[in-house]
Amino acid sequence: LKVGTENTVSFTGKTNGFFLNQVIKILMLEKLRTLEKGLRAVGYGPQVDEFVLSMNRSAEEAAPFAKEIFWNAIGEMTFEDVRKIFSGHETAATEYFQGKTSDKLTTIFKPIVSRTMNEVGVTRQYKDLVGRYESIPFMKKETFDIDQYVVTKALDGLFHVLGEEEKKIRTNPAARVTDLLKEVFGK
Repeated sequence: LKVGTENTVSFTGKTNGFFLNQVIKILMLEKLRTLEKGLRAVGYGPQVDEFVLSMNRSAEEAAPFAKEIFWNAIGEMTFEDVRKIFSGHETAATEYFQGKTSDKLTTIFKPIVSRTMNEVGVTRQYKDLVGRYESIPFMKKETFDIDQYVVTKALDGLFHVLGEEEKKIRTNPAARVTDLLKEVFGK
């Protein structure tokens, strides 16, 4: 469990850990896709691209803080939890972590994402983009909690990568990098 969570954090918590991973890359909110198309049509494509990059940078900044929370969840495991994970399906451990850590991760990630987005200008860019969108005639005014969106997408990406790591450890002998993993899954 520590190997899988450590790999997950190291893969996602670095520059381009989210942005260049097409499976977990944070894209424009679904509700803002019309905004995105409209802004691109009137020449604001580079600003939209920077906004998307900034959301991903915020997630990459927050990801390393998951390690301690994951490891604490490992320390809180009961024998029943271990039995369920060991005999469970290919992402049983990931589901355990989602259930045990999502609330704590959200609490930890929110201020990090908020601070990071403000540092890299996402909040300003978002307001600027929405302001430009609202100035286009006949466009409906809507507001969104961009921080919560980034936190949710960051957690989705983190758990997706963790699930992939878990599958690798369970099925690929080369991914079993410790003697204990080799012994447990080698049987």
